[in-house]
Amino acid sequence: MVNELKELVKKLSEDEVKFFLFQILLRINMVEETKYSDEQFIEDLKKIYKDFLNYKSTKITNENENDYKVVHIIFGDSPSGSLKMVLRDMELQITEKVISFSDLFSIGPVWKLHEEIGLTKRYEWLKNHINIDEEVMDKYQVNFNNSIININAIPQNVPIKIWIGDNSHEQTALRYVLHLLRKKTNNIILIDTTTNYKNQFHISEIEYLPLHTGEIAPEKLRLIYEKSSVVIPLSQEERKKFENQWEELSTKHQVLRIWTNKEICSVDEDFYDDYIINTVRNMHNEVKSKDFMKSARVIGEVIGNLNQYIGDQFVEYRVRHLIMNGVFEIVGIPKAMRFYSVKLR
Repeated sequence: MVNELKELVKKLSEDEVKFFLFQILLRINMVEETKYSDEQFIEDLKKIYKDFLNYKSTKITNENENDYKVVHIIFGDSPSGSLKMVLRDMELQITEKVISFSDLFSIGPVWKLHEEIGLTKRYEWLKNHINIDEEVMDKYQVNFNNSIININAIPQNVPIKIWIGDNSHEQTALRYVLHLLRKKTNNIILIDTTTNYKNQFHISEIEYLPLHTGEIAPEKLRLIYEKSSVVIPLSQEERKKFENQWEELSTKHQVLRIWTNKEICSVDEDFYDDYIINTVRNMHNEVKSKDFMKSARVIGEVIGNLNQYIGDQFVEYRVRHLIMNGVFEIVGIPKAMRFYSVKLR
């Protein structure tokens, strides 16, 4: 809550700051110069605090009640940026709103993520296990909750388009968001970027297919969007199926999810440890030596040959774990992957 307050204060205008500061100073003056009691002072401060939160909540809601004709929900900073670029190029940025989650849903706990306790647990796990910029983590819960507020504020008559691909990140996020939307009657359309990419650009089974929406170039994303007008909204039965899948998924405590046979599979966090070890062994064999290798190079090799979207930061976390367990030797400081090198013992 402290970080959320910091963000709310940062976004105050100068006039808003002056107003709330005056209300506080006025009451301090009343304590010193009138019979205004300390008890009443405390009660009034609590009221100012509640009024401030209500004011900001109402303001956010009003800002979201613009005359949008379509709302897009997308997962990740990269695809969000690409989609906004597409909408600008199509001159739709005024009438079509983009809501995004700056997160990677294939990793980290999703246990009870639809409740505050679950979001706190996820935040704590990410903070304690993944090398993420401190400023990003400070804003994590605030940004996540802002996305939820934006979703809750979608007017009932506005169609919603959710962008997804064949990966555990976007598929997990889809089920989470459909849980948030369960009481809304809006038409919900899924834009399946994997299927559309394969069909529209005639990709064969042996050619490279983007692992997630963020890997698709804006010009191709635009072509996919232009074809989406013929997509039929989800039926109530389909929505209920996804909602039920979220109910099951949110009971699990694993911190790694993969996409296999068109299903999300929760696996243990060491699922890819042997793969990482074998990758390093093969890299040693290729150069016929066991010299130290930059961890960034190792992680890039792992990610480049993995058919799952779990992110380089999770792989880096596992590399650090293998160092701690004595599997790898290290030189440097593991505060970020570019600062250290590893080799097999």
